[in-house]
Amino acid sequence: MKTSYSALETYRTCPQKYKFQEIDKIRVPKRIEAVFGTLVHSALKFMFERNPLYPTLDEVVGFYADRFKEASDKIVWSDPERREAEEKLYFEEGVKIIKNFFKKNQPWTFNVLELEGRFSLELLDELSGTVHTLSGIIDRIDKDIESEVYEIIDYKTGKKMPAQKDLETNLQLGLYHLALITRWPHLKPDQIKVSLYFLKHNDKVSAVPSEKTAKALKDRVLQTVREIEKAKETGIFPPLPGPLCNYCGYRAMCPMWSHEYKRVETPAPNESEVAAAIQEFFELKLDGDVQKKRTAELRNIILKYMESEQVERVFGGPGYITKSIVERTSFDMEKMEPVLKERGFWEKILAPDTKRLEKLMGMLPDDVREALAEFRSTKKTIMLKPTKKK
Repeated sequence: MKTSYSALETYRTCPQKYKFQEIDKIRVPKRIEAVFGTLVHSALKFMFERNPLYPTLDEVVGFYADRFKEASDKIVWSDPERREAEEKLYFEEGVKIIKNFFKKNQPWTFNVLELEGRFSLELLDELSGTVHTLSGIIDRIDKDIESEVYEIIDYKTGKKMPAQKDLETNLQLGLYHLALITRWPHLKPDQIKVSLYFLKHNDKVSAVPSEKTAKALKDRVLQTVREIEKAKETGIFPPLPGPLCNYCGYRAMCPMWSHEYKRVETPAPNESEVAAAIQEFFELKLDGDVQKKRTAELRNIILKYMESEQVERVFGGPGYITKSIVERTSFDMEKMEPVLKERGFWEKILAPDTKRLEKLMGMLPDDVREALAEFRSTKKTIMLKPTKKK
C-alpha cells in the first residue's frame, strides 16, 4: 500500500473523509484556512533560499503578497458577503507572522540542509509480510555544526500548542524521524531532534525521540494501515463528526450532514413526514418515553428515511438525530455453567451476568475461551440519539 502521513491522519480523523479524498478522488475547493497555511509555508521556504543572497524581509513579504493575490480568487470564503474583511484579516495575519518570524530567525544564522524535501519510506508489516510505502514532505532540516545534531522542523499555523510530553508521540514527527534514520542509517536516534514551530505564537517545541518511541510510532502507523486495508475490504468507512466538520469540503455529501443541506436546498417528497417525525420524536423523548409505542413508530419512519437516503444524521425541529450501531453481547448461561464449573471459574462469577462474564472472558486461559466461544453471541442494535441544536 502506498500512502502518506496526511492520508493516515485523515483516516484517523474521519474514515469517511478518507474515502472521499483518497479512494473516490473527489476534489473540492480549498478553504482559506488550508490555503493560508500553504502560502505562509511557501514564504518561509523562499526566506531560507540563498540565490545567491538571502532575501530581505521586504522581499519575503512581497513574495507572500503576490502569492496571496493569485490564490484569493480560488479560495472558498466562509461568508461571501464578508469576503473583503476576511481576506484583509488573513493577509495581515500572514504579514504579521512573517515579520515576527524573520525578526527571531534571520536565515543566515542557520545551517539549513533541505527545504520541503520529499521522502519515501518502506515499512515491513511482519504480521502480513507486506511492505508499505509512506511518502511525505519535510518543511525543513537543519544541522547544528557544533553538536552534529540534525533538526527536523515542521511549521504550524494553528493556535493550539501541544504539551511537551505529547511531542515524542506525535505521529507526523515520528514518521519524519524514521524517514531520516532510514535515509541516513549512520545517524543515531539521539542525533535527530524533532520540532514543531507554531508561527502564530512564534515559538518552537522540540524533543529527541528514543528508539522505544520510534518503534511504538512505527507500530501505530502499521496498525492504521491495517485498519484502512480492512475498511477497503468491507467498504465500511464510518463518518466521525467533530469540530473539524465545520471546515470540511465534503460536508454537503457526508452522510452525517448531507440531510441538512438537502433539507434546505432540494426537499424530497417525504421531507415533511420525516420533519414531523423528528419534531414529535424529541417531544416524546422529553416526556419520559411514556408513549413507547408511538416512539417506536416514529423511530421506524426516521430509520427507513435514513436508509433510503443513505444518511447517518437527520435534521429537523429543535435539533438533529444521529444513527449509531451498538454491539451487545449475550451468553447461554445454561450451557456455559458446566464448562466454567469444571475449570473452577463458576464461583468467581457468583451471580452470573453478561457484564461479569464479558470481563472474565479476558482473564480465562485460551482453551477455556475456545470452549466457551460457541455459547457467546453478539447482536448489533441501531440506536437513534437526539441532540438539541445549540
